[in-house]
Amino acid sequence: MNNRITMELNADKLILQALQEDISSEDVTTNAVMRHPQQGEAQLICKQDGVLAGLSVFQRVFELLDDGIAAEFHFTDGDLAKKGDLIGTVKGDIRAILSGERTALNYLQRMSGIATYTHSIAVLLEGSKVKLLDTRKTTPNMRIFEKYAVKVGGGYNHRYNLSDGVLLKDNHIGAAGGVKEAVQMAKEYAPFVRKIEVECETAEMVREAVEAGADIIMLDNMGVEEMQEAIAAIGGKAEIEISGNVTKENIAHYISLGVDYISSGALTHSAPILDISLKNLHAV
Repeated sequence: MNNRITMELNADKLILQALQEDISSEDVTTNAVMRHPQQGEAQLICKQDGVLAGLSVFQRVFELLDDGIAAEFHFTDGDLAKKGDLIGTVKGDIRAILSGERTALNYLQRMSGIATYTHSIAVLLEGSKVKLLDTRKTTPNMRIFEKYAVKVGGGYNHRYNLSDGVLLKDNHIGAAGGVKEAVQMAKEYAPFVRKIEVECETAEMVREAVEAGADIIMLDNMGVEEMQEAIAAIGGKAEIEISGNVTKENIAHYISLGVDYISSGALTHSAPILDISLKNLHAV
């Protein structure tokens, strides 16, 4: 999120919506205690160990309220912060600091939580060829932030949205009339540069996907023995992704299977926030 073009084109409108949700007419509390402009400074403090992500988004919240705001950080995204660390300071009009505090912290806490959780799983895959992927199970209007946080934590992004690539899931296959039919239709319609992935729930579906020429085969919610049978049937003719109930606690069981990717919705839908506070606001 350090690219200014990406921030202004894609993130600003979402940040503004979040601010408008929090300030529907006015910040009545701030306006009550701060009747006039006053420069101030606050400290951003880490309250538990974790991987930081979203510092530029945190700063951007305040900039959209007051372009005179300045933030100075002692860490960058991807750094490990410890409990009690001073992450940085925010300086500017106290009214903007007060009005933007909660929204800015919501982004930073959420993104840092995802980066921290992703990192805790990614380290379990170190030394293997397996790449850890996220999914589209993201919070509405938070995908650009949450998927960025996954990358900061050491994971990789699966499709960003439905326009990115072809992923034939169970309902697509049912609508098309079968695996073979769905793959054929996708090959006819999609640009040739797009890979075609098929979600398979049984070894028989896997064999059909291989015969139809799928580029990637996702083994969804299979037991270990069925996965081994499916992987043997693929025989190197397609890349292999494992998905379905993959968590930090069970991911080690899948590393030795020889797959290419492991995807986990838990990276974004189950990561707890990282506790971070904005404290010690005072006039300067």
